Amino acid sequence: MYALFKLLHLAAVVVFLGNIITGLFWHAHAARSRDPKLLANAMEGIIRSDQLFTVPGVIAIVATGIVAAIYGQLPILRTGWILWTIVLFSVSGLVFAFRVAPLQRQLLALARTGATSLAFDFQRYRALTLRWELWGGIALAAPTAGFALMVLKPAL
Repeated sequence: MYALFKLLHLAAVVVFLGNIITGLFWHAHAARSRDPKLLANAMEGIIRSDQLFTVPGVIAIVATGIVAAIYGQLPILRTGWILWTIVLFSVSGLVFAFRVAPLQRQLLALARTGATSLAFDFQRYRALTLRWELWGGIALAAPTAGFALMVLKPAL
């Protein structure tokens, strides 16, 4: 059973991290056009993919991780690489909830307004994008570091 839950855990991590990375890619791809309609479409897709893949991925990662640790007889809070991964994962979730998601909504609103008014303020959009990329980078780096801890299992 341990191997099965570990497999499910890793699959959830792949979906979670992959979704974040592809979201960044598709937004950058749309931003090259400077077209507010394409940017709105990309941001709508990113927000939707977060609802379909990122949030369920978080739930699956936590649930399968806990069950795998129980089956593997690993004390969750006394195993350093697990504890620090939980800390990093929590940091990522907080950054996403309080910085990334609000910025995504602002970017979407700005792009939608620009698409309907024909007066798109790309410089303002770009400034928001830089903030979104910074916080998104933190929200991605934290679980990526946790992924490395889970694979390498250093003595912490």
